[in-house]
Amino acid sequence: MPDSKKIANAKGLYLEGIRDGNIREALDKFTGARYTQHSTGVGDGKEGFTEFFEPFVKRNPVRDIRVIRAIEDGRNVFLHVYQSLNNGEAEWVTADLFDTDDQDRMIEHWDVIAKYEGENPAGRTMVDGPVDIEDLDRTVENKAVVQRFYDDILLNGRFEKITEYISTEQYDQHAAGAKDGIEGLKDHVHRLLETHGFAKYHKLHKLIGQGNFVVTYGHLQRGDGHYAAFDIFRLKDGKLVEHWDVLERILAPEEWNNSGKF
Repeated sequence: MPDSKKIANAKGLYLEGIRDGNIREALDKFTGARYTQHSTGVGDGKEGFTEFFEPFVKRNPVRDIRVIRAIEDGRNVFLHVYQSLNNGEAEWVTADLFDTDDQDRMIEHWDVIAKYEGENPAGRTMVDGPVDIEDLDRTVENKAVVQRFYDDILLNGRFEKITEYISTEQYDQHAAGAKDGIEGLKDHVHRLLETHGFAKYHKLHKLIGQGNFVVTYGHLQRGDGHYAAFDIFRLKDGKLVEHWDVLERILAPEEWNNSGKF
């Protein structure tokens, strides 16, 4: 389906501003009266954006940036993005969430960026797989399923209930290092515990959805490291059947250029 104005504006800020290097023009076209920033390396407002991305564009003259997935929910827009810089010198995956004003312009931004890892043991990448929005009539239902999954499984560790949420027939996994299925998820969690000694989600900060896709943004801890984590779920017939994630370690507050990741 064609992009809504909100999604078109979010893509425009990314593609016209960062990919094409028209930073100031894109900010004027696609942002509102304020632009509150939670990407901790970037300052607030148009000036903070410009101060960060003008040197970025000069350092990275070749920018292959592709928006893989885009969903909207009320005022919010989410983009799942692949970036290749300088002919593959660096490859990144980003997850970006925007709040918008009443003219569909971007006024607040949260993001997580992670190194692109290539294929996982399931033969999938961090960005491939379905992109089409389906089942729009099940948006509210699917958001409620993921909310309960987050509460029961991720926050409270009630893994005995996992088949209430994840399909026993299909769970296609895109997380780096993970295998498909419920057993693959259990193995992934076991290896994380072996490596870090501790793994827990502390809080769900955002949940948005459109049709068969639901996105969460939360605070995850692994060992002594704290992470901002976007999880993207695809649902079918009320069950989770596919998963992507993007994680970024949260820096110490003295390293932030704004109010922080959340």
